[in-house]
Formats: sequence, C-alpha cells, structure tokens
Amino acid sequence: MRVLVVEDEPKMAGLLRRGLAEEGYAVDISADGRDGFGAAVSRAYDAVVLDVMLPELSGFEVCRQLRGNDVWVPVLMLTARDGVDDRITGLDGGADDYLTKPFHLKELFARLRALTRRGPVPRPVKLTAGDLRVDPTSRRCWRGEAEVVLTTKEYALLEAFLRRPGAVLTREVLLEHCWDFAFESRSNVVDVHIRALREKIDRRFGVTSLETVRGTGYRLRADGGRANARPR
Repeated sequence: MRVLVVEDEPKMAGLLRRGLAEEGYAVDISADGRDGFGAAVSRAYDAVVLDVMLPELSGFEVCRQLRGNDVWVPVLMLTARDGVDDRITGLDGGADDYLTKPFHLKELFARLRALTRRGPVPRPVKLTAGDLRVDPTSRRCWRGEAEVVLTTKEYALLEAFLRRPGAVLTREVLLEHCWDFAFESRSNVVDVHIRALREKIDRRFGVTSLETVRGTGYRLRADGGRANARPR
C-alpha cells in the first residue's frame, strides 16, 4: 500500500513516515500543498494524509482541486483546529475523514485501514439539464462554464428539479422537499424563491428553463432552456 503524506512540519512528517513504514506502507512525503497536489495527480496512491495548514495551497484547496480533477483517492485530513466549521469545510471539499491533532498513531492507522478497505470513492453523478448542472457533493451550480452562486434554498429547489427534469412538481412537493413542517402549503415562499432562482439560472443567460404550469406548480425543461434561448 502506498500513501502520500502532505505535511510541512518536519517532525510530524518524520513521525508519520516512520510509523506508516512500520505498519508496512510505502510512504512519500510532500512538504507543501502545490507539490502534494502534483504528486497525487501523477501517481497512484492508496490514500493521502493531508494536513490543512500548508504553504502554497491549503489542504482544503488541495482536496478540492483533486476532486475537481477526478482524483478520488481516499483523503484523510489532519488539522490542529478542531472547530466544527473546519471539519465541515474539509468534508464538503471532498475529504473522506478528518483527524484533529494531537492524535494517536494507532487511531490514524485504523482510519487509514478503513479508508483503504473502501477503496477510491466513485465520482459523484452530476445532475444536468442541457448546459445547466449541479454537483451534489459540493452543492455548486454551473450554466455552461459560468458558475452560479445559489443560496441554500435555491440550491435545494434546483436539485429537486434536476432529479426529475421535465416533470411537473407541485408547490406542495417542493415545500416537502425543501422546507420543514413550519411552512403551510398555502405560503408563497416557493414562488418567491422560484423567482430568485430564475433570475440567476435563466434571465442572466437569456434562457427559460423554469416554466410555470398554471394551477399546478413548476417544471424544469429537460433541455435546460437552451432550445428557446434568446440571441445575445
């Protein structure tokens, strides 16, 4: 088993190299994020142990770029910061597990064994309609090559439509999918958020993909609206 350790602190890197070697791993060391990214995309590793605080590129950015380049090797992130927001950032960026310093080497070994048993994570399926697409893992959205920044509720609505392109979704279905039970089905909250979503994914690009079905609800065109795009 070959493991890449991306760690800029020499004592920690040496400790990890020795410990992993004693466990039978072949170990490569990178001392900064840019070098670690280059190593991970150019060689086949069974796992990557990735520190968060790195020169050149942070561990968060390294992980995000790996996933963006379809490198799905298991990633175990290390950090001296134990805040919930940091853990969420790492996991949302594509990390598979997260270990806070200081830690016991035995725990790191156990987590690596679990990750390598599972093997590379398959690429998550992107949801698409024409040139409109979202990535459920990162919760990001694009129209063509342009990224569209959505609020949490706007993203939830769009994902609901993209999971059933061409189907009519009632306001009740959208409320159930995107809101908690505090909202009444007669509320206009869906219509308000649909208008905001249209501004971002349609009007900005001169297309109409989100259609109103009178008396029923809304539908996302399966072609993403490009077939009826206005000349720009």
